[in-house]
Amino acid sequence: MGDTDDTASCPDRPGGDSDHLTAAFHALLEGATAPRPPLPPECPFCELGQERYATGYAGHWILLEPRILVPAHTVPPRRRWIITSTGTAMNLWDAEPLPGATCRIPHRMACPRLEPEDHWPWVTALRQYNRQRSQRLFGLPDAGLPDTG
Repeated sequence: MGDTDDTASCPDRPGGDSDHLTAAFHALLEGATAPRPPLPPECPFCELGQERYATGYAGHWILLEPRILVPAHTVPPRRRWIITSTGTAMNLWDAEPLPGATCRIPHRMACPRLEPEDHWPWVTALRQYNRQRSQRLFGLPDAGLPDTG
Protein backbone atom coordinates (compact mmCIF):
# COMPACT_ATOMS: atom_id res chain seq x y z
CA MET A 1 0.00 0.00 0.00
CA GLY A 2 1.16 3.50 -0.75
CA ASP A 3 3.83 2.48 -3.27
CA THR A 4 2.98 4.48 -6.41
CA ASP A 5 6.30 4.43 -8.22
CA ASP A 6 5.09 1.82 -10.70
CA THR A 7 1.63 3.23 -11.36
CA ALA A 8 0.67 4.98 -14.55
CA SER A 9 -0.23 8.68 -14.56
CA CYS A 10 -3.27 8.05 -16.77
CA PRO A 11 -5.89 5.31 -16.76
CA ASP A 12 -5.20 2.36 -19.03
CA ARG A 13 -1.68 3.57 -19.78
CA PRO A 14 0.36 0.69 -21.21
CA GLY A 15 3.07 -0.67 -18.95
CA GLY A 16 6.64 0.50 -19.55
CA ASP A 17 5.57 3.94 -20.76
CA SER A 18 8.65 5.61 -19.31
CA ASP A 19 10.29 5.69 -22.73
CA HIS A 20 10.51 9.32 -23.91
CA LEU A 21 9.40 8.50 -27.48
CA THR A 22 6.38 6.58 -26.25
CA ALA A 23 5.42 9.45 -23.93
CA ALA A 24 5.85 11.95 -26.77
CA PHE A 25 3.68 9.77 -29.03
CA HIS A 26 0.92 9.58 -26.42
CA ALA A 27 1.10 13.34 -25.88
CA LEU A 28 0.69 14.05 -29.59
CA LEU A 29 -2.08 11.45 -29.85
CA GLU A 30 -3.97 13.31 -27.13
CA GLY A 31 -3.50 16.69 -28.83
CA ALA A 32 -0.72 18.07 -26.64
CA THR A 33 1.99 20.11 -28.35
CA ALA A 34 5.71 20.46 -27.93
CA PRO A 35 7.44 22.82 -27.57
CA ARG A 36 5.39 25.24 -25.52
CA PRO A 37 2.81 27.15 -27.59
CA PRO A 38 3.54 30.82 -28.29
CA LEU A 39 2.86 33.60 -25.79
CA PRO A 40 0.13 34.68 -25.44
CA PRO A 41 -1.62 31.32 -25.71
CA GLU A 42 -3.33 31.72 -29.08
CA CYS A 43 -4.27 29.07 -31.58
CA PRO A 44 -1.70 29.13 -34.41
CA PHE A 45 -4.50 28.51 -36.94
CA CYS A 46 -7.37 30.85 -35.94
CA GLU A 47 -5.49 33.15 -33.49
CA LEU A 48 -8.25 32.91 -30.86
CA GLY A 49 -7.08 33.10 -27.27
CA GLN A 50 -6.96 29.78 -25.40
CA GLU A 51 -6.06 28.49 -21.97
CA ARG A 52 -2.68 26.75 -21.94
CA TYR A 53 -1.91 23.97 -19.46
CA ALA A 54 1.11 21.79 -18.89
CA THR A 55 0.40 18.08 -19.26
CA GLY A 56 1.83 15.11 -17.43
CA TYR A 57 4.22 14.67 -20.36
CA ALA A 58 7.44 16.60 -19.86
CA GLY A 59 7.68 19.50 -22.31
CA HIS A 60 4.15 19.06 -23.71
CA TRP A 61 1.32 21.56 -23.38
CA ILE A 62 -2.34 21.61 -24.34
CA LEU A 63 -4.54 24.49 -25.48
CA LEU A 64 -8.03 24.05 -24.03
CA GLU A 65 -11.20 25.92 -24.89
CA PRO A 66 -11.42 28.77 -22.39
CA ARG A 67 -14.03 28.67 -19.62
CA ILE A 68 -16.00 25.80 -21.16
CA LEU A 69 -16.95 22.73 -19.15
CA VAL A 70 -18.66 19.98 -21.15
CA PRO A 71 -20.58 16.94 -19.88
CA ALA A 72 -17.88 14.26 -20.10
CA HIS A 73 -20.17 11.60 -21.58
CA THR A 74 -20.67 13.80 -24.68
CA VAL A 75 -16.94 13.99 -25.46
CA PRO A 76 -15.13 11.20 -27.35
CA PRO A 77 -12.58 9.14 -25.43
CA ARG A 78 -9.04 10.58 -25.27
CA ARG A 79 -10.43 14.10 -25.76
CA ARG A 80 -11.63 14.52 -22.15
CA TRP A 81 -9.29 16.71 -20.09
CA ILE A 82 -9.48 17.69 -16.44
CA ILE A 83 -7.37 20.18 -14.53
CA THR A 84 -5.74 18.64 -11.47
CA SER A 85 -5.26 20.42 -8.14
CA THR A 86 -1.68 21.21 -9.22
CA GLY A 87 -2.90 23.04 -12.34
CA THR A 88 -1.78 20.29 -14.72
CA ALA A 89 -4.09 19.05 -17.48
CA MET A 90 -4.72 15.30 -17.39
CA ASN A 91 -6.34 13.30 -20.16
CA LEU A 92 -8.92 10.80 -18.96
CA TRP A 93 -8.17 8.41 -21.82
CA ASP A 94 -10.82 5.73 -22.21
CA ALA A 95 -12.06 5.92 -18.62
CA GLU A 96 -15.85 5.86 -18.43
CA PRO A 97 -16.95 9.20 -16.97
CA LEU A 98 -19.00 9.23 -13.79
CA PRO A 99 -22.59 10.44 -14.09
CA GLY A 100 -22.66 14.23 -14.03
CA ALA A 101 -18.88 14.55 -14.61
CA THR A 102 -17.61 17.48 -16.66
CA CYS A 103 -14.38 17.94 -18.57
CA ARG A 104 -12.49 20.37 -20.76
CA ILE A 105 -11.95 19.92 -24.49
CA PRO A 106 -8.89 20.72 -26.59
CA HIS A 107 -9.26 23.76 -28.83
CA ARG A 108 -8.36 21.64 -31.88
CA MET A 109 -11.82 20.04 -31.64
CA ALA A 110 -13.54 23.42 -31.98
CA CYS A 111 -11.06 25.41 -34.09
CA PRO A 112 -12.92 27.02 -37.00
CA ARG A 113 -9.87 26.77 -39.27
CA LEU A 114 -9.18 23.03 -38.89
CA GLU A 115 -11.00 20.11 -40.49
CA PRO A 116 -13.05 18.30 -37.85
CA GLU A 117 -11.51 15.09 -36.59
CA ASP A 118 -13.20 11.77 -37.24
CA HIS A 119 -13.51 10.58 -33.66
CA TRP A 120 -15.01 7.21 -34.50
CA PRO A 121 -13.52 6.12 -37.85
CA TRP A 122 -15.04 2.65 -37.62
CA VAL A 123 -18.53 4.22 -37.46
CA THR A 124 -17.71 6.39 -40.48
CA ALA A 125 -16.54 3.31 -42.39
CA LEU A 126 -19.69 1.43 -41.39
CA ARG A 127 -21.86 4.36 -42.49
CA GLN A 128 -20.15 4.42 -45.91
CA TYR A 129 -20.53 0.65 -46.24
CA ASN A 130 -24.24 0.84 -45.36
CA ARG A 131 -24.73 3.69 -47.86
CA GLN A 132 -23.24 1.54 -50.63
CA ARG A 133 -25.26 -1.47 -49.49
CA SER A 134 -28.54 0.46 -49.52
CA GLN A 135 -27.82 1.84 -52.98
CA ARG A 136 -27.22 -1.69 -54.30
CA LEU A 137 -30.20 -3.16 -52.46
CA PHE A 138 -32.74 -0.53 -53.43
CA GLY A 139 -31.23 0.52 -56.77
CA LEU A 140 -30.87 4.13 -55.67
CA PRO A 141 -28.81 6.40 -57.93
CA ASP A 142 -25.54 7.79 -56.69
CA ALA A 143 -25.67 11.23 -55.13
CA GLY A 144 -24.84 14.06 -57.51
CA LEU A 145 -26.95 12.90 -60.48
CA PRO A 146 -29.08 15.65 -62.04
CA ASP A 147 -32.68 15.90 -60.92
CA THR A 148 -34.96 14.69 -63.72
CA GLY A 149 -37.92 15.96 -61.97
